[in-house]
Amino acid sequence: MSLGAKPFGEKKFIEIKGRRMAYIDEGTGDPILFQHGNPTSSYLWRNIMPHCAGLGRLIACDLIGMGDSDKLDPSGPERYAYAEHRDYLDALWEALDLGDRVVLVVHDWGSVLGFDWARRHRERVQGIAYMEAVTMPLEWADFPEQDRDLFQAFRSQAGEELVLQDNVFVEQVLPGLILRPLSEAEMAAYREPFLAAGEARRPTLSWPRQIPIAGTPADVVAIARDYAGWLSESPIPKLFINAEPGHLTTGRIRDFCRTWPNQTEITVAGAHFIQE
Repeated sequence: MSLGAKPFGEKKFIEIKGRRMAYIDEGTGDPILFQHGNPTSSYLWRNIMPHCAGLGRLIACDLIGMGDSDKLDPSGPERYAYAEHRDYLDALWEALDLGDRVVLVVHDWGSVLGFDWARRHRERVQGIAYMEAVTMPLEWADFPEQDRDLFQAFRSQAGEELVLQDNVFVEQVLPGLILRPLSEAEMAAYREPFLAAGEARRPTLSWPRQIPIAGTPADVVAIARDYAGWLSESPIPKLFINAEPGHLTTGRIRDFCRTWPNQTEITVAGAHFIQE
């Protein structure tokens, strides 16, 4: 199956906490739940989900403020923190009546959200596939050296102009971490939720400020520590999709998750957005 720009499935919408959230829900059977991170959407999975057709109920949700889900209003520096994203996604997943045989397929911030949900609902999870994931709290030394200055800038006042005005996460970080050029149609799909400068782009700035790194933010560090400890002991079947050369799950982070029990590992070519 060749890579294409056409979205998979039909977007559906549901009201969650007074906001409209978008998701794809195709097929029947046990749910296979695909969760994106920053700055993407369910569109990220368009060339992956077709391979799973017939295996279960294929679901991919757009996080609040991302993809075709509504923006939060009012917006500002305090919006789109991890806890707020989790509240909306928890409520959406609950509304989708997932049952107790869920398979999670997670990437980037989708991994934090998915691992956290799995730890809190362990009796409902029958498997986890993960790639380029936050498997434990990070230190700056773990962060790819070529991107360290930029991500530190995101966490400073400079981030406001870099992201809210210059759209750096969509225009630079996303295509820079894919091993092939994205087509104009693909870039247009990724740009669409963030075309307007300013607060419409706030989710893509709040996310790098929430990375559990060097002890902050404390709440996300604690969450990552909790699920890391649980996953290192949990017998739940796991599939680690290792990326080569990779970007996030490398070095000691990769060494750690390779110790998790009941796990299969495969390696694919890719940087960070390996679905592309």
